[in-house]
Amino acid sequence: MAPPRPVPDAAVGPAVVPGEPVEVADGVVRVTADNPSQMTGPGTNTYLVGTDELVAIDPGPVLDDHLDAIERAAADRGAVIRWITVTHHHQDHAPGAAPLKARTGAEFVAFGHAQVVPDTRVGEGFVLSPSGYSLRALHTPGHASDHLCWLLEGPSILFSGDHVMQGSTVVIRPPDASMVEYLASLQRLRTLRPPLAAVAPGHGRMIGAPGPVIDGIVAHRLEREEQVITALAGLGRAGVDDLLPAVYADVTESLRPVARYSLWAHLQKLALDGRVRLVGPENNPLGSTEASLWESVGPG
Repeated sequence: MAPPRPVPDAAVGPAVVPGEPVEVADGVVRVTADNPSQMTGPGTNTYLVGTDELVAIDPGPVLDDHLDAIERAAADRGAVIRWITVTHHHQDHAPGAAPLKARTGAEFVAFGHAQVVPDTRVGEGFVLSPSGYSLRALHTPGHASDHLCWLLEGPSILFSGDHVMQGSTVVIRPPDASMVEYLASLQRLRTLRPPLAAVAPGHGRMIGAPGPVIDGIVAHRLEREEQVITALAGLGRAGVDDLLPAVYADVTESLRPVARYSLWAHLQKLALDGRVRLVGPENNPLGSTEASLWESVGPG
């Protein structure tokens, strides 16, 4: 089976250098944590938005050097961090919020999750206004149930967390994540008016021409979905681990343990679409497990 088309890269702007503050747009400074890995790329991006009063988006993991760099970047601008927010609860994005709040006294705002307890729970349409800028929350579940993107209105820059990645796809890990919601949230971004001008992702460089990139991510996922259908038809009944070598043959061995979660999420979506079904007494795709068995639904 041919692998899905690659996701367009469309990287623009300065290179990512952990610990080095860099202005990536008017009123937007990026500070990258020194936590590189296969899952985080060069590290987790923290963004400071505003002039006198700042919003800190995604403080990242608890790394003293990174928190020091965030505070220095604010001080160098003669500004104070007034608000802290996170795009979602994952360990490379959110844990730094509590110590940064302790250092700065800033208000912590977030959607909220069992692992994230903000001062103020916010959702779709909530607006933060740092120094004349306007950041509007967009609830974009899929990669995580609590995922918020933040739209900088005016310049139409989206702080995307892990919803839109630079040059790659993101893991969808049920049960907190959902391929159905993820694709719907991506399609929603294409309806924004005015259209997005740029994306500031949680990892990597800025993304120019967001429309084709989002379309490319959706196309990649749908082509992967067809691989799942083809592989399952050839095996008859199969589980995630049976399907993984064929469906993700283009992925390195080191990434397959996480790719299997996205495969499970694809199977859930395909079952909800009526194209595959669970085998045995289970009848709720969203209640399936990594050990569940699946089979194709034939024509008619």
